Amino acid sequence: MTKIYVLDTNVLLQDPNAVFSFQNNEIVIPAVVLEEVDSKKRYMDEIGRNARHVSKLIDSFREAGKLHEKILLENGGTLRIELNHRSFHQLQEIFIEKTNDNRILAVAKNIAIEEETKPNGKPVILVSKDALLRVKADALGLQAEDFLSDRVVEVDHLYTGLQELHLDIDKIGLFYEKGELPLEKFANQKFYSNQFLILRDELGSSASGIGIVNHTGTVVKKLVNHYDSIWGIKPRNAQQTMAAELLFRKDIQLVTMIGKAGTGKTLLALAAGLMQTEDLRMYKKLLVARPIVPVGKDIGYLPGEKQEKLRPWMQPIYDNLEYLFNTKKPGELDAILAGMGSIEVEALTYIRGRSIPDQFIIIDEAQNLTKHEAKTILTRVGERSKIVFMGDPEQIDHPYLDEYNNGLTYVLERFKEEPIAGHIKLLKGERSGLAQLAADLL
Repeated sequence: MTKIYVLDTNVLLQDPNAVFSFQNNEIVIPAVVLEEVDSKKRYMDEIGRNARHVSKLIDSFREAGKLHEKILLENGGTLRIELNHRSFHQLQEIFIEKTNDNRILAVAKNIAIEEETKPNGKPVILVSKDALLRVKADALGLQAEDFLSDRVVEVDHLYTGLQELHLDIDKIGLFYEKGELPLEKFANQKFYSNQFLILRDELGSSASGIGIVNHTGTVVKKLVNHYDSIWGIKPRNAQQTMAAELLFRKDIQLVTMIGKAGTGKTLLALAAGLMQTEDLRMYKKLLVARPIVPVGKDIGYLPGEKQEKLRPWMQPIYDNLEYLFNTKKPGELDAILAGMGSIEVEALTYIRGRSIPDQFIIIDEAQNLTKHEAKTILTRVGERSKIVFMGDPEQIDHPYLDEYNNGLTYVLERFKEEPIAGHIKLLKGERSGLAQLAADLL
């Protein structure tokens, strides 16, 4: 049986092509949704871009017929713009205020009542990214669902870049002796390029080893990073050691790292970038960028020139640089960076249109990027450059993103089988005991 899906505005603003995600079912877009989309068209961010895309897409549908009646979509479904059903008769005793959300609820409720009177009435489902709107729909007896088609991965299946392998202790000894171990006996398991394996004794002894899978997924090899100190810091746990391996491998152009606050993502990436730029001269410049998305209420306009405006947003980067350069006096770090000239701290706002060759690029807080923004950044990377995407998918400040549809998750899942990419999830907090406890408990 076909169904009727009533779409909320945030579904279209999250995925402009969402209308093609419902197979051969009927899609209803309330007129108030068009009004909300129209109000967002002038925004200069991703939401504005999506609003303009939706506007052009719906306008193109007019060639297929009158939108308020019903048109056939290329995937077999139908779409119509609902101009009526704005009566609040069914809602007025529960939700008195005539907000846009309540208007959308009214459309869905009245269509559902109409379908109940028909012999072969269709189920009516409200689709929204707004959890409270789904709760209100449930209070009215309406079926409501989240829009999940934009998710890159299902819950709890996010790639970690790490896997344990239990095998005979003699095999572990052979791994240390030869520096590698064939994986043909584990044909029932899938291994990705540059995936880390922790080798453990199947009988439970303390014997273990750490290796990385080769590009064909057939052999696990010992780690090759031999730097005891990286710009004055040392990896403190196994996952940080794995991250250092990825950061220094010349054949890996894209590194993704995820982990809770305090696991050392930013500090380790900056140290590796500084060492390869300043000491080893492998890159001409170190570029560090992060999206400008506030954690709380936006503080509004900031005084000064561009660098002065960006300083509060980029302060977490400068905090790590102060630690690495061991600066103690005010202004000392600025003087060092000005003298070096090879370190650039930038906002992602200005990255479109650039070409970035011969640089070590760090994208911090990448979980606040949309899929389109992540693609825009990666397509800026030039020859002989290396880029590091990192962040915590559980700490997202963007209103239309979650753990499973953000740009960081999108990149790491799409590139996990590519030989030029590597990924690791950092597990243990190293900032302080309090920071680790806060990350776990809060």
